[in-house]
Amino acid sequence: MYALDANTISYYFRGDPLVVARMKSLRPADLGVPAIVEFELRYGLMRLPDVAAAPRLAALSVFLRSVQMLPFDSECATHAARIRATLEAVGQPIGPHDTLIAATTMRYQSVLVTRNVSEFSRVAGLQWVDWHLEA
Repeated sequence: MYALDANTISYYFRGDPLVVARMKSLRPADLGVPAIVEFELRYGLMRLPDVAAAPRLAALSVFLRSVQMLPFDSECATHAARIRATLEAVGQPIGPHDTLIAATTMRYQSVLVTRNVSEFSRVAGLQWVDWHLEA
């Protein structure tokens, strides 16, 4: 399964040809969205004026119904604590939301699809791919 980061979903909605093609080549059952990513996307849209936010929130809701949601649970919390402690110990922490996204991705044994390689590449054991690059 591929776990989609917020930037990947944003680029999908913007019509990025590389992201759209890769996403459409997969079954919706092969795509997951960490709950933290849903939060990031909804929060970002809710900061827009209502006239701009409403149709985008509706489109996001439709999209999210077509993929698997990856909830944050106790196993995710354990992964997140390990990730944060390990990265802080070497002086290379990542953002708190990214820590939770990485943990969720690992808990569900997924591959994270992200453009934020500089952060996520620091997480040992996390599998990731950047669909924004040519194959």
